[in-house]
Amino acid sequence: MQRRYSKQRELILDCVKHSRSHPSAEMIYQQLRPYSPNLSRGTVYRNLNLLAEDGLVVRMSFPVERFDGRTEPHSHFRCERCGEIFDLDQPYEERLDEELSNQTGMRVSRHELLFYGVCGTCAFQEDS
Repeated sequence: MQRRYSKQRELILDCVKHSRSHPSAEMIYQQLRPYSPNLSRGTVYRNLNLLAEDGLVVRMSFPVERFDGRTEPHSHFRCERCGEIFDLDQPYEERLDEELSNQTGMRVSRHELLFYGVCGTCAFQEDS
């Protein structure tokens, strides 16, 4: 379904696409508010849902929902200290989807891999 053009939706998409921090809706709202004073939280949430439905951003379920502008399959690392989320550039393993499909008879379309630990910045602070 072709959606009607929206300047605010374009701003929100641009914000997510150019962010490496996997922002929450609130983070996006706070970042865009100075540039778009008429922007509401409801508009941000509504447009993020539309963008996710259209496959233009990826919804990531953490304790607070976050969004990723990088839509190709990739893994993530979440720091258990600061809560920051990082993209990992390792190859997507399609064989995992195939193996699970073969073992269970389920039709696996994709998987998400999330690593937990302490990021380099937090590790350095702990060691200092």
